[in-house]
Amino acid sequence: MLLAAMTALGPLATDMYLPAMPAMAEALQATPAQVQLTLSIYLVGFAATQLVCGPLSDRYGRRPVLLGGFGLFLLASALCTVAPTIEVLLVGRFLQALGGAVGPVLGRAMVRDLYRPEDAGRILSQMASVMALAPAVAPLVGGLLLMALGWASIFAVLTGYALLMVLLIAFLWPEPLPLDRRQSIRPGVILGNFRMLLGQRAFLGYTLTNAAAFSGLFAFLSGSSFVLIEFLGVSPPQYGLLFAVIVFGFLCGTLVSARLSHLGSARLIPLGVGLCLLGGCAMALLALAGVYHVLAVIPSHAVFLAGVGIVMPQTMAGAIAPFPQCAGSASSLFGFIQMTAAALMGAAVGQFHDGTSRTMAIIIALAAVGAWISYLGLVRNRPRDRTRA
Repeated sequence: MLLAAMTALGPLATDMYLPAMPAMAEALQATPAQVQLTLSIYLVGFAATQLVCGPLSDRYGRRPVLLGGFGLFLLASALCTVAPTIEVLLVGRFLQALGGAVGPVLGRAMVRDLYRPEDAGRILSQMASVMALAPAVAPLVGGLLLMALGWASIFAVLTGYALLMVLLIAFLWPEPLPLDRRQSIRPGVILGNFRMLLGQRAFLGYTLTNAAAFSGLFAFLSGSSFVLIEFLGVSPPQYGLLFAVIVFGFLCGTLVSARLSHLGSARLIPLGVGLCLLGGCAMALLALAGVYHVLAVIPSHAVFLAGVGIVMPQTMAGAIAPFPQCAGSASSLFGFIQMTAAALMGAAVGQFHDGTSRTMAIIIALAAVGAWISYLGLVRNRPRDRTRA
């Protein structure tokens, strides 16, 4: 539960303020593209930090890095709360990302510290099921806070959450990484680990499949508030309820992944990628046909997220479990590639947004196609002698 709670900080920081994006644009006298940049810049900082915090935790242990990261997230959230301009908010969001990245990176690494490789997929699926509550509840809470107290109150709540995590880790969480598994942080060793990982076709295939599916999720996060609130006319609280519906699809996917983990990733990942293709292509075809309605967006993206819920834990386990000697570095590189792809997709939605749902829907469909190509080319058809990497 604590692993899931600290990993959920990332979804909370991205999802809770989504209903407030149009209001923030008006209050800070910013354009929609500038406000959408607060999401993309968060992902850029998130991706860059992951390359550092994993190797640091491999050397000094998980607890010190967690405490430092969540402490920085706390201060950055307080800065966002009082930001007077969009430029200050962008700085605060970047600093939030630098601190918040430690949660998911070290959460994945600690699963490898604490559980056997054959249990990793099941544990990650269970964590994802608990974490699904965060994006389900966050936009609804954010919409209510916006209506009652204004957009700044959302970042005040994130400040309180970070403070709670610092206290829990400081007083309740023992160090899970034994001394005999500590790694050097010399640049040559870190780069050597990264080079070794990128040379493993299975690691690269699982990581790119995950990154493509995940970037489709962030394309929706980047554009959905402007599509649903500004274009289709739903209210911020209604947006939160609709978001809960699509997250229910993600929750169903994670439950399927956990319950059927005994079938193995070779069967579950194709199922998840197939659902991503079905949902993403359905949304794109409806948008291209000029069908602009909530029902043309929400059900299809719920199907897409069901696929993501199956794909993510299985690809995480497939990429990280074979490398216990450098689990932090593997998790860092995995997360860096994942977040970089998501940042690019989110920025593309903001850059090419045309006032309708077309751009968002097309990019989500392209993400699903990318996941399918990555799985077929690098995972399913990899040489047999690479399987034991």
